[in-house]
Amino acid sequence: MKNWHYALVVFIGGCCLGILSTFVKLAYSAGYSMVEVTGIQVLFGTLIIWIVTIFVKKTRTNLIQALKIILAGIPMGLTGLLYYQSLQTLDASLAIIFLFQFIWIGTLIEWIFYKKRPSSGKILSIVILLSGSTLAAGLFVESVKSVSLEGAIWGILAASTFSIFIFFSSIIGNNVPAIQKSALLSTGSMIVTFLLFPPVFLFDLPTLIGLTPYGLILGIFGVVLPPLFFSIGMPHVGPGLGTILTASELPVAVIMSAFVLSEDVSLLQWIGVSLILVGIIIGNATKRVIDTVILKTQDNMT
Repeated sequence: MKNWHYALVVFIGGCCLGILSTFVKLAYSAGYSMVEVTGIQVLFGTLIIWIVTIFVKKTRTNLIQALKIILAGIPMGLTGLLYYQSLQTLDASLAIIFLFQFIWIGTLIEWIFYKKRPSSGKILSIVILLSGSTLAAGLFVESVKSVSLEGAIWGILAASTFSIFIFFSSIIGNNVPAIQKSALLSTGSMIVTFLLFPPVFLFDLPTLIGLTPYGLILGIFGVVLPPLFFSIGMPHVGPGLGTILTASELPVAVIMSAFVLSEDVSLLQWIGVSLILVGIIIGNATKRVIDTVILKTQDNMT
């Protein structure tokens, strides 16, 4: 697999996350609560990925290695819970802006742990992405209520846990097949979700049946595919570029809102979507240029 293939895989993983908000809104409009929607998502997603794991090649992992991967999945579960919590006191447009801070947080984590100072191209990419996210979220289209400090804290915490998950998925369990690793990550996500919000809805058959269609879609696109794609691509692109590539989440969310929910999307929002895509391209192009320079330097030395 070439480097740009791995970048594309991570980009698609971000796109999968962008699908979620539309179906979460549909589930809410059907009368289901945040706890029920989150619970059914992690339950169905974890069951599906483990069923798939039965039929694919696996490697033997010791208990400590398996526990490390499961623990690495905890930030994934926390991200959904924290983000949904921020939506309780923030407008959706503001909540997504706070969540989108994972773009620079991920680069900061890479700088701290890998001592890799972000290039000027990567900084430019981050600035463009954050500017585009502000426009794409419709922050300037509708009047924004006063910012809740509580909601802002929840949103920043969600951005932090998402960045931590991306970082862990790039360094832990890289010798484990992607599907097997994804199943363990999903298990960690489910465990922390059910510890914080016990799945009492499982004992209400009508609620469980009604939640099933949403659980299947949210489980596949929120729990199964993103960890799988990140497990494949993140070890090769790194957490810095990885967070930039996963910014594809917001453009997909806007497109889904327009075509599935028939929500009005302004020209400014479409400009924001375009800016995000440009920012992703710049970030990926910068990484490819750096890789090319490194390869040429190594060739000259040998």
